[in-house]
Amino acid sequence: MTIRATNQADVIPLRPLPTAADPAPQGLPREPLWRDLVGEVLRRERRAQGRTLKDVSEASRISMAYLSEVERGRKEASSEVLAAAAQALGLTLAGVLALAGERLVSLTAARTRSRSRPLGTAGGHRSVRTTGPVGATGPAGPMGGVLLAA
Repeated sequence: MTIRATNQADVIPLRPLPTAADPAPQGLPREPLWRDLVGEVLRRERRAQGRTLKDVSEASRISMAYLSEVERGRKEASSEVLAAAAQALGLTLAGVLALAGERLVSLTAARTRSRSRPLGTAGGHRSVRTTGPVGATGPAGPMGGVLLAA
């Protein structure tokens, strides 16, 4: 056995491709990963501000290569890294996570709707109400609302 053969490892994909026995369900998108959602939020916010990756990298003291990997969902960033990136963009860590959470909810709802028939009334509609913390400003509180489906 050569040294090259000894150094080769089997690669196990994080998201295995569907097999013939377990095909992808009716063309549905894959389950979203948190790192993809957070990266999407950071990139969207950076671009909305018209800033470059280099600019945010310098402001956050995160290497440009690593920040790029985080934005593309290739790296699972620590809370310290996410907080530094958020601060460089003029956001809070809570704000970035809330935006990612909103995106997760919308993607999950779309995925659920396309998979099965909606529950509820004969027309297929579900009642949804918004609620916020007790004493919060506005009907849904300062961070937006939490959607509760009945």
